[in-house]
Amino acid sequence: MTDKTVALILGGGVGSRLYPLTKDRSKPAVPIAGKYRLIDIPISNCINAKINKMFVLTMFNSASLNKHIKNTYHFDNFSSGFVDIMAAEQTRDSKDWFQGTADAVRQTYGRLKTVDYEHVLILSGDQLYKLDFESILEYHVKEGADVTVATIPVVAKDATGFGIMKVNEKGFVDAFVEKPSADVVEQWKSALPEKYTSQDKHYLASMGIYVFSKKVMQSLFDENPEANDFGKEIIPYAVDNEKYKVGSYPYDGYWADIGSISSFHEANLRLTGFLPEFHLYDNADKLYTHARALAPSKFFSTLINHGLISEGCICHAKELSRCVIGIRSRIGQNTVIRDSIIMGNDYYQTVDDFENLEDNELLGIGNNCFIQNAIIDKNVRIGHSVSIKGGDGLEDMETNEYCIRDGIVIVKKGAVIPWNSMIGVQDKT
Repeated sequence: MTDKTVALILGGGVGSRLYPLTKDRSKPAVPIAGKYRLIDIPISNCINAKINKMFVLTMFNSASLNKHIKNTYHFDNFSSGFVDIMAAEQTRDSKDWFQGTADAVRQTYGRLKTVDYEHVLILSGDQLYKLDFESILEYHVKEGADVTVATIPVVAKDATGFGIMKVNEKGFVDAFVEKPSADVVEQWKSALPEKYTSQDKHYLASMGIYVFSKKVMQSLFDENPEANDFGKEIIPYAVDNEKYKVGSYPYDGYWADIGSISSFHEANLRLTGFLPEFHLYDNADKLYTHARALAPSKFFSTLINHGLISEGCICHAKELSRCVIGIRSRIGQNTVIRDSIIMGNDYYQTVDDFENLEDNELLGIGNNCFIQNAIIDKNVRIGHSVSIKGGDGLEDMETNEYCIRDGIVIVKKGAVIPWNSMIGVQDKT
């Protein structure tokens, strides 16, 4: 069944809520967990389910994403597998960029004519989860669904941010609303098992993961030529139209929508836990990424408490607590880092660089620094005795070197922070 499935992974729009991480890269290209990129999540889920025909639909800042996919995902010459980029482009039929999720698929749908498939799997490029796509496809076929929506139970507060549906006793969707307002959300409760209601989870939310039968997708596009979005237009239309059967595939595993700086920060730091919900250490459901020939990381008198450490790091820090440390990170002596993401560096500086450059010109984090509630993007140069501390009371702001979003300080890619700089809250507690 999976050999008759093609996956379309949506790269998203400009990614303004993840700015400045999306200043020079698309959302799927944003680094996560120290050594991966967000795009590795849906691609790995597909590979683990033996779905090897994948297109990634992009529009903004796709250069780094293209490079990552080109350098990472290669199928052998005797396989029909591929991971291809389909970038937005002007054609004789359309002179517009992608106007939404459905429009992105519609504009590129004609390019699937050379692919042998019966089912289309629509995925997002900015989510963190592990889902057995083979199971959802089996459900789709067994139930005779035309469209299947992967759903997850949520609480009322979260329900206002997702597509919410009511499901009948046969597992088919009777009603669907996109992001209901707080004053009407009570009307969208579903009858869910006690294990969910005991956690105040009374609502079924769309995960933005859809399965379409080939002919049904074409019919829905033909019947909705102006529709731009799956959640707002295509799915509600299919639910309301009696000729279509829309199934709900229930999922109760870990799933995080990486749509904002705060959700990105929290999703990363949760990976440092003893038994995190998103399991990286799995013999079967592996997470794939670009294979690098990096040396093991080195640490000198560093206290590490809940740290997720990548390869190639050289660390003299005094303390790393609940931190994600990215590849090739360099951290100086007596530095303390807590509740932060250090994305690392794209290259090493040589011994000659260390001898000839000023301290503030060296890649990485200097001596005697204090960093908390922060995200340090790649190739940053932070001088000695720098204090960077995020906090709930900080207002959103931006300079040439850093941003503050949701109380988190984000040092921009390639930024230079001079010695003795003080950013954010300044009590070293």
